[in-house]
Amino acid sequence: MKLRFFTDYCIPTLIVRALLNNGHEVFILRDYIPIDSIDSVVIDKAQELDSILVSLNGDFSDIVTYPPSKYKGIISLKVKNHPEDFPLILEKLLKFISDHPDMNYFTGKMFQVEVHRIRIRK
Repeated sequence: MKLRFFTDYCIPTLIVRALLNNGHEVFILRDYIPIDSIDSVVIDKAQELDSILVSLNGDFSDIVTYPPSKYKGIISLKVKNHPEDFPLILEKLLKFISDHPDMNYFTGKMFQVEVHRIRIRK
């Protein structure tokens, strides 16, 4: 099943291409709103597009400000100033989404993707 993602301005082309190459639909922030849009506009656009937000912005990991239950899903990639980890994080993400191909699985959850784990918060 095809998933729909809305990628924040900070998501590298490597991630976008990999999602597209795996048959998913990807909406890129710069195609819909200004790249300097505030976080609330970014997440609202993801909702409007019925998409899972993918971001490197740690603000979206704050479940008080962005309670997962209100959204279609948030994927926060945790690179921690180590861009060389992108291929490993991407591999972990692609495996995870191939194991969970239903949009409903992501609804109401926030996923923190790190090299060694994926943490799920509700």
